[in-house]
Amino acid sequence: MLRFLADENFNGRIVRGLELAVPHLDLVRTQDEGLDNTDDPTILKWAADAGRIVLTHDLKTMVGFAHDRVAAGEAMPGVSPCATLCRSAPSSRN
Repeated sequence: MLRFLADENFNGRIVRGLELAVPHLDLVRTQDEGLDNTDDPTILKWAADAGRIVLTHDLKTMVGFAHDRVAAGEAMPGVSPCATLCRSAPSSRN
């Protein structure tokens, strides 16, 4: 089963929609894991250690840091970037 980590600013409506559509989805948010306000390389390391694919809207830096991990031979289960169109709804989970 795939395991996911939603980045801090990942759209909360998308998270809720995924959880409703796939009730047994293994998805946690950075905030739930105490990773809020954490830099991208640390989030990627945590995700790699936990075997989780990162869901992110951060196309500018997160993808580059993930590439750096792969180039350095470090573990990187994956990053799934979601384009700006997905960000139109509020990112709050409430």
